[in-house]
Amino acid sequence: MKNLFTALLVSFCFLNVSAQTTESSVVVHKDPRIDLLVKKQIEINEITTRDNRRTAKGFRIQVLYTRDRNEAITTKTKLLQLFPDHKSYIQHNAPFFIIRTGNFKTRAEAEQLQRMMLRHFPNGVFIVPDTIEVNPDKSIDGDDVF
Repeated sequence: MKNLFTALLVSFCFLNVSAQTTESSVVVHKDPRIDLLVKKQIEINEITTRDNRRTAKGFRIQVLYTRDRNEAITTKTKLLQLFPDHKSYIQHNAPFFIIRTGNFKTRAEAEQLQRMMLRHFPNGVFIVPDTIEVNPDKSIDGDDVF
């Protein structure tokens, strides 16, 4: 936002308004550097917002919901050891710690891992809707994700 304000301020400094009023029109002569500034700001906005577009609605598997921090850390460590291909997440919503794993676009994908996890976590693992990380380089079923 600060960059946008700066770009607009600079562009107004370069703006050479020589209004020639005819019956119903105004002619404005602008400095061509304004277009370069606008183009540069578009590039900056693209770079800074790119990370926000790497998320989507999907599913994760919730393994633990506890108040015990040590239990949460132990469970996350166990997940990383047993299922290294799936990223694990720890959330702290005071006073609770929530351990979730995976980034699944569909519930069916999550169910496959859930069945394997039940052997290691007999208290239950649950599929929950969540905002997941999406890798734009990967494709699902041959279609680009983004």
